[in-house]
Amino acid sequence: MPYLQLKSACLAFGHVPLLDHADFQLDPGERVALIGRNGCGKSSLLKALAGQGGLDDGEVWRQPGARIGYVPQEPPFDPEQSVFQAVVGGMGDTSALLAEYHEVSHRLAEEGADHEVLLARLHQLQTDLEARGAWAVNAQAEAAIQRFSLDPEARVGGLSGGQKKRLALAQALAVAPEVLLLDEPTNHLDVGAIAWLENLLLEANVTLLFITHDRAFLNRLATRIVELDRGQLVSFPGNFATYQERKERMLADEAVVNAKFDKFLAQEEVWIRKGVEARRTRNEGRVLRLEQLRRERAARRERQGKVELALDSGEKSGKLVAELTHVTKRYGERTIVRDFSTRLMRGDKIGLIGPNGAGKTTLLRLILGELQPDEGSVRQGTKVEVAYFDQFRSQLDEEAALADVISPGSDYVEIGNEKKHVISYLGDFLFAPQRARSPVKSLSGGERNRLLLARLFARPANVLVLDEPTNDLDIETLELLEQLLQDYPGTLFLVSHDRAFLDNVVTQTIAAEGDGVWHEYAGGYSDWFAYQQRRQAEESQAAKAQAREEKAAAPKEDKAAKAKPVKLSYKENKELETLPDRIAALEAEQAGLSQRLEDPGLYQRDPQEAQRCSARLGEIDEELLLLLERWEELEAKSKG
Repeated sequence: MPYLQLKSACLAFGHVPLLDHADFQLDPGERVALIGRNGCGKSSLLKALAGQGGLDDGEVWRQPGARIGYVPQEPPFDPEQSVFQAVVGGMGDTSALLAEYHEVSHRLAEEGADHEVLLARLHQLQTDLEARGAWAVNAQAEAAIQRFSLDPEARVGGLSGGQKKRLALAQALAVAPEVLLLDEPTNHLDVGAIAWLENLLLEANVTLLFITHDRAFLNRLATRIVELDRGQLVSFPGNFATYQERKERMLADEAVVNAKFDKFLAQEEVWIRKGVEARRTRNEGRVLRLEQLRRERAARRERQGKVELALDSGEKSGKLVAELTHVTKRYGERTIVRDFSTRLMRGDKIGLIGPNGAGKTTLLRLILGELQPDEGSVRQGTKVEVAYFDQFRSQLDEEAALADVISPGSDYVEIGNEKKHVISYLGDFLFAPQRARSPVKSLSGGERNRLLLARLFARPANVLVLDEPTNDLDIETLELLEQLLQDYPGTLFLVSHDRAFLDNVVTQTIAAEGDGVWHEYAGGYSDWFAYQQRRQAEESQAAKAQAREEKAAAPKEDKAAKAKPVKLSYKENKELETLPDRIAALEAEQAGLSQRLEDPGLYQRDPQEAQRCSARLGEIDEELLLLLERWEELEAKSKG
């Protein structure tokens, strides 16, 4: 039985239908990715399926009793609530009692509290919660908070964007949902958090319907892709690569059919306009058919055009863009950049990788000379013209008209040697002429990103700094932006959590290693990640080799000492008792993974999962070897 069904759904904003008699079904065990152009109605569809938005016509059916979790793109939270209160807030009637119980419990530990009154209230709350069977719910909330590494006492208003996204996911998972609806779950999360979320969702055994423009996230999770295109939902089984192949064929077939239709309609229009000859031989049935053809052509919804991206790199900068020598930068007690040196040349395309708060923006400002280091030196290149894309879009005036943002005080912009009217230029970025005088505040997130890119590209620059340019952009625009940046002859600094975008654009990576340490690597995200994996494996092997050498070099005990039984410490006794269970658990996991890898279908369904299982088998072999050696060592020690 399906969890969710959509039948003949209709939804329109103004004269544009977002859903035009659309049908959809979500079955147990599926992980469905919902994709489409910005503004096509994906979020509205997800809200309707979650029961938080309505339709103009049609039907939404949800399986009775099914537990459905929903995480919107911008989750609404009360900034005065604690994290625990926000998590249990999605648990129905018992949420208020649980939140009060949690608060009273903590107040009892405070000095000067009225313990008698608090204990009486705590007893009453316990009675009410037991009557409702709410202790399991409380345990689920605490487990969800711990899983997402959140502080239950922290105020929501003090959380960062990434922490609020984690909070929204914790709130959804706290009810142990059977179905999870996620709207852009990777927004505001850093690369490490996105990879962690992928693993969590793969292991959660939950049916998923999610919206994302992160192609790496989509490729790893999706078992089916559903595209919302011109009001219709089209299903593509398989991964993103399969979708792209089938979509290309579909668009080519559609273009052929439309061309044949338009040619036939043109012939009929010529016939009806032949004047006296046509009126003398007019066939009324043919006239009626022509009227029907006209109606069909008028009703046809054309595919939205592509963004036309062009970038003027202006005058070449000097060969050297910036050179950092033993640079250190601190804020208070915290070191953001520690003894970092690099030499950046014209034409380099540099990606910056690191967790939120690592200091990527600080490092960029040091490179560009906007910030002075506490130690070391920064040498700037010559003829450097910088254009900056701000992830917070602070360069956009909310009240300004779109045309004034692009070209204040003028009706024209110059791109290279071409002079273009500002309305035509906005059209290249899919803004209709009638919107040229609309204020910035009327735009969606994706539209604001497109406007900021339009503003950025309207000015010549030989150094581009893009801070999270991919947020809210649809996949098609992302691919066009990638192509533009690949062909850009100037120098690029890119801060992004989109792993596929980094791989396709940058030639080198500067990554945060923790405690203010930054290192430079050749290649994109995948190259950096592969290096990290190799380094961790080498460090692990080196540690094991050192342990074996130390054991071999230890002085041999004399025979008399060996004859005497040695008493194990309390800690060693406990360790010896737990070793058989730990070994048995690893052997059981080993058997389960081996059985999974024997299934040839796994390599076709999910090759990445097959690789993960194979890698885990290798880790288990090493762990078992170490545990068995430790067991023998403790047994020998206890028996003398």
